[in-house]
Amino acid sequence: MRGGGLWQLGQSITRRLAQSDKKVVARRFFASEADLKKTVLYDFHVAHGGKMVPFAGWSMPIQYKDSIMDSTLNCRENGSLFDVSHMCGLSLKGKDCAPFLEKLVIADVAGLAPGTGTLTVFTNEKGGAIDDSVITKVRDDHLYIVVNAGCRDKDLAHIEEHMKAFKAKGGDVSWHIHDERSLLALQGPLAAPVLQHLTKDDLSNIYFADFRMLDINGSPCFLTRTGYTGEDGFEISVPSEHAVDLAKAILEKSEGKVRLTGLGARDSLRLEAGLCLYGNDMEQHITPIEAGLTWAVGKRRRAEGGFLGADVILKQIADGPSIRRVGFFSSGPPARSHSEIQDEKGAALGEVTSGGFSPCLKKNIAMGYVKSGSHKAGTKVKIVVRGKAYDGVVTKMPFVPTKYYKPS
Repeated sequence: MRGGGLWQLGQSITRRLAQSDKKVVARRFFASEADLKKTVLYDFHVAHGGKMVPFAGWSMPIQYKDSIMDSTLNCRENGSLFDVSHMCGLSLKGKDCAPFLEKLVIADVAGLAPGTGTLTVFTNEKGGAIDDSVITKVRDDHLYIVVNAGCRDKDLAHIEEHMKAFKAKGGDVSWHIHDERSLLALQGPLAAPVLQHLTKDDLSNIYFADFRMLDINGSPCFLTRTGYTGEDGFEISVPSEHAVDLAKAILEKSEGKVRLTGLGARDSLRLEAGLCLYGNDMEQHITPIEAGLTWAVGKRRRAEGGFLGADVILKQIADGPSIRRVGFFSSGPPARSHSEIQDEKGAALGEVTSGGFSPCLKKNIAMGYVKSGSHKAGTKVKIVVRGKAYDGVVTKMPFVPTKYYKPS
């Protein structure tokens, strides 16, 4: 299932469970449950009212007892705890791990200080995005990477293929896939004060995109100050045998203000923050420059290249891309993935890749790709939903201001 439909699917399940025979609805949405992988928190989700749906080969909660709208607002006002253990964490080790990874991504990996990280993109020979990923330099000889669940198999095959060739030439790099760990994302204004109750380390010294190895709730964790909501928060890699206890401790220390939150609200939160969802807003034929991620191409990498598709990407930086990812406000029903974007005369400009109703702004928001020249904020457009054209306007992203914790 593609992530762009998460919000709609959540709303559909909520309505149908309220209106219909729950057993019939359960069969329809959860028929393949037996074939799906489960995180160690599966029973915990079900016990807390999680509505489980198939996502990237996993059974994951799309929402709990509250609505997706309420969950989204609570994350911004208080906090949310997400199980993101379906995502794949891995470590690259060896004295050549940074030069190896730089062959595959657009980031200046060598330039990262130990204990810091960045968003990057794995590219193919044509400059297209294989996946977006957060990479962290633990030490000069240890990199920690988290890749998307739906891209795990192709990402690992891609890395392994290039690693074999790199090692055959004498390169020193090895890897470990952290299937023994689970991943929790704690997001929102209460994330830091709640987590501080569970660790002796001073979290005020850890800034956005920083990484630490530390004990949380008595368990050795990898902590990254990052997330996918636009809020301050953390992603916590914890040994799987301690994941449920950590989740319980976080909820308990928040005194009910931090809530378990599912993929439906996660989708609306990331859309409000203007963040890409791979498979919708970024794909193999879309370059990082077209996706609005020029900032992620390190300055040294722009000068030296040396990554897959560098010729295409560096030319786009110099000349400008032919299409660009932009945000929209729109009237009428919310625009969805593949809704056509037109100019005011009805000529095609591009298409929507993600869209929905913003719980925080109480209006329709969307993102998509348009021809360069029609990408400037304030440009009036038409967005076609179910055969009818509605007024829209190009707007800057993020739609909701981000609240990342950075040095003042």
